[in-house]
Amino acid sequence: MNHIHGELFRVLKIGKPYVLSVYRFILGFLFIEHGFQKIFGLLGSRMQPEPLTLMWTAGMLELVGGILLMVGLFTRSTAFILSGFMAVAYFMVHASSGFWPVMNKGEVAALYSFSFFLLIFLGGGRWSIDALFCKKSACCCEGKKEK
Repeated sequence: MNHIHGELFRVLKIGKPYVLSVYRFILGFLFIEHGFQKIFGLLGSRMQPEPLTLMWTAGMLELVGGILLMVGLFTRSTAFILSGFMAVAYFMVHASSGFWPVMNKGEVAALYSFSFFLLIFLGGGRWSIDALFCKKSACCCEGKKEK
């Protein structure tokens, strides 16, 4: 039993940077949809806010931030900005309707905020532009194997 347990964790450790890349890609893809709704009035939305308004800025953060996450470029910095953005969105839009996210309809904002927060610490994974750049310099450990 111990051998099976050890083998499972070995496989999970090997797959971690790749699964992290897939997670980052899916998270960015899902976030982009919100930007398309706000900026272009697509995907069931009729919004098209005036440039430089709060809603337009939110849509641009979602659109551009989602694209950067999908490709894994500036992952940690982008995740930092988006985590804070979604925390502010939660408190501005949802928290005034009650404490519990399930009751104030803030689960999505809270989940995005903490998902981005996680990427600040984990980075973009093996399949990212960040990892390609880091293989060529000593700037970070994105593309290097964990010990």
